[in-house]
Amino acid sequence: MKKIVVLTGAGISAESGISTFRDANGLWENHDIMEVASIEGWNANPQLVLDFYNVRRAQLKSVKPNSAHYFLANLDSNHDVTIITQNVDDLHERGGSSKIIHLHGELNKVRSVRNDEVTFDCTENIFLGDLAKDGGQLRPHIVWFGEMVPMMDAAIEETLQADIFIIIGTSLQVYPAASLLDYTKTDAKVICIDPNELPINNNVIHIKKSATEGVNDLVQYIK
Repeated sequence: MKKIVVLTGAGISAESGISTFRDANGLWENHDIMEVASIEGWNANPQLVLDFYNVRRAQLKSVKPNSAHYFLANLDSNHDVTIITQNVDDLHERGGSSKIIHLHGELNKVRSVRNDEVTFDCTENIFLGDLAKDGGQLRPHIVWFGEMVPMMDAAIEETLQADIFIIIGTSLQVYPAASLLDYTKTDAKVICIDPNELPINNNVIHIKKSATEGVNDLVQYIK
């Protein structure tokens, strides 16, 4: 049984109808990214940030996993598969994958501003004045700019063991997630699925297709 580790980014969720993190104009849903995805933005205007993620959470209910999510889940039947995702949606879970590391947090979870380690499931809106049991304001369980990536060590540990490392729908421009490529074994097979040019070397197999199209080509490489 092969150990397969898959790093996924916005490209795989985009095909389910979730907007990518950064539009061509540098905005995210018409907001400056630093206003809604940084610790400074939270400190400056927490209500704006809460409203922004309330809308994202509501939108998530209207989308479904796509064939790429289901393909990765089906790999579980014959291989040891870990999904490392930069996405905060739950489409991998709903697609059936069982072992998932969320590097940038989870949209359907919240936590107290006083405690980074305890999270609560949340699929509804949260507002200023909604408090955790410790009395702290509830905030989205999202890793913002200016914050540590607590699941990075776990992601590195999985990557170090991978026989096959697959990258789907990410530009490899966002760190520290992009640095996972540097932790692959020298004899690991590395495959990227993305229609765009990527900062990768010639030893990496590059399938220049969308996520849903490209996963069909994985079979030949995994065998």
